[in-house]
Amino acid sequence: MTYDVHAHCIPPDFRRWLESTGSDLGAQLVDKGPGVCVQFNNRYATAPLRDDLGDMEARLEAMDRMGVTTQLLAGWVDLTGYDLEPAQGAIYSRAHNEALADHANVDRDRFLTLATIPLQDPATAAEELGRAMRELGMVGAQIATTVGSDWLDQRPLDAFWEAAAELNAFIVLHPMAPLTGVDLERYFMSNAIGRPAESTIALAGLIFSGVFDRHPDLKLCVVHGGGFAPYQVGRMNRAHLVKPEVAAKHASRLPGDYLSRLYFDTVVHDARVLRFLIDSFGAEQILLGTDYPFEMGDDDPVGLVESVAGISITEKESILTGNAVRLLGLAQ
Repeated sequence: MTYDVHAHCIPPDFRRWLESTGSDLGAQLVDKGPGVCVQFNNRYATAPLRDDLGDMEARLEAMDRMGVTTQLLAGWVDLTGYDLEPAQGAIYSRAHNEALADHANVDRDRFLTLATIPLQDPATAAEELGRAMRELGMVGAQIATTVGSDWLDQRPLDAFWEAAAELNAFIVLHPMAPLTGVDLERYFMSNAIGRPAESTIALAGLIFSGVFDRHPDLKLCVVHGGGFAPYQVGRMNRAHLVKPEVAAKHASRLPGDYLSRLYFDTVVHDARVLRFLIDSFGAEQILLGTDYPFEMGDDDPVGLVESVAGISITEKESILTGNAVRLLGLAQ
């Protein structure tokens, strides 16, 4: 058994729901030329909706080709809906989660699901996370790095973090709008550089703001190998030590201590980088990921793991199977 914890989906039923109901809530389908996008309250507009995000036949074929037994389906991060008003966001998230759960029920042996959560209202977010896990059988949630123009640490999200810890939810942190305001469109840097940078800033904010002090039982997985954080942990530790009045104001421990309790996926595209992650944090903190179906994903994730220099059978089993079984509460 191999588990892919980083994959995206637009359930066809949710797309139909957007067509029939979305505009009433502020999620309007608009034709932007190269394709249909979703515009939220005339503010944030997604990239064009991709058909392959809802193609189950193609997904299963790709999973078989990649050696993935079970995929953890999350929504497309562009469709988090954080720009909706709280009441509308709650309805929107519920509709998305129900459609995603139904879509995954095509084959319960091959799919698990992560909820979309209305983080614009922390209490409602906590409520929807609980409902999604208890009623729909979801195993956690995917959240974006920003809510509107705010980073996660700039929002009072403790009600959500507390619920996630109490529910033993698996939370996947995913970049959404890479470094808004910074011109990164040249050379495809918006994706190649912007997304891991976005995750790094969001994660550093959570660490320095004391989120992991207040909620030590959070199970948080940072995609794309943790962004740049694992490779600059020494610099973050240095900030904690030399500027404690700023960097250590809310966090009681070195940033590296928190990183060692977090989880990272394997979407790093280089066996040497994955070796570094294993050596730095242990194979028990790393899970297989693909970022399916996007072009910056890994279409041979098992091969990447197997190509890591000196990887042991135990390390490989942990990354491909064991860690997911343990963290998602699965029976083997």
